[in-house]
Amino acid sequence: MAPTVESAAGPGSAAELLLQRLELAGAQGEARLCSLEAAAALGLDHQVLVGAVKSLQSLGEVIEAEQCTSKKWELTPEGKEIVQEGSHEVRVFNSIPPEGLVQSELMKLPSGKVGFSKAMSNKWIQLDKTAEGGPRVFRAVETVQDSVREKLLQVEQGEGDKLEEKDKNELKKRKLLAEVTIKTYWISKGNAFSTTVSKQETDLTPEMIASGSWKDLKFKAYNFEALGIMPESGHLHPLLKVRSQFRQIFLEMGFTEMPTNNFIESSFWNFDALFQPQQHPARDQHDTFFLKDPAEAIDFPMDYLKRVKRVHSQGGYGSQGYRYEWKLEEARKNLLRTHTTSASARMLYQLAQQEKFTPAKYFSIDRVFRNETLDATHLAEFHQIEGVVADYGLTLGDLMGVLKEFFTKMGITQLRFKPAYNPYTEPSMEVFSYHQGLKKWVEVGNSGVFRPEMLLPMGLPDGVTVIAWGLSLERPTMIRYGINNIRELVGHKVNLQMVYDSPLCRLDA
Repeated sequence: MAPTVESAAGPGSAAELLLQRLELAGAQGEARLCSLEAAAALGLDHQVLVGAVKSLQSLGEVIEAEQCTSKKWELTPEGKEIVQEGSHEVRVFNSIPPEGLVQSELMKLPSGKVGFSKAMSNKWIQLDKTAEGGPRVFRAVETVQDSVREKLLQVEQGEGDKLEEKDKNELKKRKLLAEVTIKTYWISKGNAFSTTVSKQETDLTPEMIASGSWKDLKFKAYNFEALGIMPESGHLHPLLKVRSQFRQIFLEMGFTEMPTNNFIESSFWNFDALFQPQQHPARDQHDTFFLKDPAEAIDFPMDYLKRVKRVHSQGGYGSQGYRYEWKLEEARKNLLRTHTTSASARMLYQLAQQEKFTPAKYFSIDRVFRNETLDATHLAEFHQIEGVVADYGLTLGDLMGVLKEFFTKMGITQLRFKPAYNPYTEPSMEVFSYHQGLKKWVEVGNSGVFRPEMLLPMGLPDGVTVIAWGLSLERPTMIRYGINNIRELVGHKVNLQMVYDSPLCRLDA
């Protein structure tokens, strides 16, 4: 009687059966066993036997196992179905009665579309397009041979290697056959081979120490190279990941980040300093969140405020202005900023106060707020990206060049520019990029050259031009990542147009 195995798996386990099989093979003069053949002989799944091999390897030199790989052909689920029921073309042929069958009815059969195409190419059937009642399919031969099923049967019986290469490729192309790589082991006896393997202890307990039994026990060796369990942790939101990429792009281009930690802004810096008239629709309560407490701002650079008032109401610097009564109480109203351009206005004003003007490049990425009705395509807040460059003699061509460099670093290379209108830039351009997922051009940003009516009251020297652009963080994320990556991020299939139209991608920066 063969000795038994006392292992973690217990008597009668796969490890026990493998050791017994290895002992028997040695008695018959076989130095080693193939795991695939051993699994078949023992009536075990190959993966179960592989698990037993790895379990025995962890006990030391009980066995030796050399891994090797081999390839074999296996039937796909559709291939197995054909072995049972016949190929699609044969099923179509058998379904056609002597008087023929209307093509539309034939196509409703489970194998209709594929079977019809293959049967036609084999010239087993013919189509009469002039038949009464519509195109009709007739048999063109008396009998057919199901060679596809015969070849698949040959593979199922383990004789796939006998098939010609062109037959294998044809069946593979039809997704009836698949070539799989199998990892097997050549197993032989180790230096400490035994059909009786004692369970090794993994823990040294207080009871073992107190009784002294640990002296007679075998302990499993520690694997100091084993990786520990990964601790649970959070992860960055996709928008934060893209935000850090945008920030890095600006820094690589030599830009300085503007302070944008003031969500609350006065109407003066948010609107008036940008040469946006006080009667502009964007300043209405249905577009802007105004504060109740504190309702008004009190600290302004008064000389600058007077120049802003003058250019609005009377004109100046070559402009006739808007010709209306500018009111200080309107400019003092506090609000949640509707764009980060208010931060740009503050930075440009500080730049103008220097004794000697020096060219500057600023950027910001932060949250802005709009008094929107919440729905499937609008939220009350989103993130705006803004870039500003101030220097002598800048032109629209410089703006287009900077934009091209900026978007190229994002991975967006197909750009178009379209003339547009903004209250505080002239000329102005909308920026479009080609979206591979939607197969069309979509707007990704807005840009322009700040008007003299905005810059000269600040005190910037005559001849200094400021180019600027803005876009929302959310929509370029879609362009940058692509819909397939967004699908992976949200973990399920999504409708591309629905995601593009959602608040995730709103653009009105």
